[in-house]
Amino acid sequence: MIYRKSIIVLIVAMISFTPLLAQQRGKASFYSRRATGARTSSGERLHHDSLTCAHKTYPFGTLLRVKNPANGKEVIVRVTDRGPHSRGRIIDLSWGAARELGIINQGIALVEVELLRKGGNVPYRDDSPIEIPELDFEVADAGYSFTENWKEKAEKGSHRLSINDKVKQPVKKIARKMAQKSHGNKTVPSNTQQTRLKKDTKEKKNVWEEIFDKVKDWKDNLTK
Repeated sequence: MIYRKSIIVLIVAMISFTPLLAQQRGKASFYSRRATGARTSSGERLHHDSLTCAHKTYPFGTLLRVKNPANGKEVIVRVTDRGPHSRGRIIDLSWGAARELGIINQGIALVEVELLRKGGNVPYRDDSPIEIPELDFEVADAGYSFTENWKEKAEKGSHRLSINDKVKQPVKKIARKMAQKSHGNKTVPSNTQQTRLKKDTKEKKNVWEEIFDKVKDWKDNLTK
């Protein structure tokens, strides 16, 4: 009994894994663009531009190379859904994958499906580290020299200001002394000087009075 069960399990395993090891050839259809946003069997959302497909047996995430023998175009797709559920079809492609193969106008086309093994030309970023060539470079000290020069100029400027202050101080002192001397030389006029000034002002007034009197007399003579 146990022997029979083991044989049955072996036969089922061989039948299920046979298409995985061989190249499939059959009809392919594709999703409509309106199916964008639909939930697939893997739980992912379908997008018409994504290079995905639906297959009956391959595990989710498996990469498949699909070829159109009519025009030689190929595309690599990832299994995200189960299907197709129609007879005679081996794979359902996304709208973007069908566009890459050139079968949009046909609707259904004959294709070849092959498992993409390790070492194949995968259109995804490789996990292997990228070797970066050694680059010769030098550290530019322009910024540091600029700040040092600026500091030196600032120090020189402050030194010049201090020298100018030192020069200005004795000049100010001399000016003050000269002003004090000139102010001290202005003596108060004496009494004789004051009387002379008064006489001069009176004489000036008398001269103008005489002129005005003459003008009046001349005017009176004209009116007579």
